Amino acid sequence: MTNSETRPLLQWSAAMAMSGTIGAVVLESGAAAPAVAFARCFVGGALLVIWCLSRGWLQSWRPSRRDLGLAVLGGLFLVGNWVLLFASYALSSISVSTVVYHTQPLILVGLAAAFLGEKVAKSHLARAGIAFGGVALISFSAHGEDGKPVQLAGIGLALGAAVLYAGASFVAKQLKHIRPHLLAAVQTTVGAVVLAPVLFVTPLPATPSGLLWLVLLGTVHTALMYVLMYASIGKLPTTTVALLSYLYPVVAVLVDIAFYGHRPSWPEALGMLAVLAAALAPQRGRRPAPEPVREAVS
Repeated sequence: MTNSETRPLLQWSAAMAMSGTIGAVVLESGAAAPAVAFARCFVGGALLVIWCLSRGWLQSWRPSRRDLGLAVLGGLFLVGNWVLLFASYALSSISVSTVVYHTQPLILVGLAAAFLGEKVAKSHLARAGIAFGGVALISFSAHGEDGKPVQLAGIGLALGAAVLYAGASFVAKQLKHIRPHLLAAVQTTVGAVVLAPVLFVTPLPATPSGLLWLVLLGTVHTALMYVLMYASIGKLPTTTVALLSYLYPVVAVLVDIAFYGHRPSWPEALGMLAVLAAALAPQRGRRPAPEPVREAVS
């Protein structure tokens, strides 16, 4: 493998591994989901804007009304997805929420069929059936930190996050002519503006440690992660991108087991494998794009 191939491979792998630790950062911050999402948008968005300015992309951008409207709509979907996903961690577990959340590629294909008239292959319907069968199996067998069954509300929130995330990815498909870094900067800025009022109800953490966790989320798990993803995804084969995308949920499950005492039962583990195998398996003739915002990650 040449150096030109090794670098994007390491970049994508690092980004997927970072994604898998987002749940732990959210829980350790001790903040409510809307406040966490605001901090991610504010810190990560500011850094992405600075990045775009340093490259001259923002100064030269002259969006049409349609593009700007779609970018704002996608931003609302993206931020809403974060709020629901972050809220789901406390009601289920990091691993359960993350795996259920990975039904979003299948939901995205359904949206494309409904609104763009794209044909849905029988194989996709079969994969969707397997994935949501896995979700049902998780729902009836998963347990949280205290050994009690996970709350169905947590799984519902993760599914809702997957729907909104698929919506953000669907909108991003209409904006392929815009640089992904620029689109991410616009959408996180929209999120910061929209979520700012919620701080009157769910304020940021009062402790320095809580604030530091949120700064970490915005810098490493948003700005840096997005830059790594967008720098690498176009340089890797589709099969490599799909395979390494498994790092995201696998790392999340390992973090949940190692640091939060989660012990998946056999039915739960089987359900997780069903969801991941169905949702992340590459499709022939289609290029999976599990990148945030464009066809987002988390």
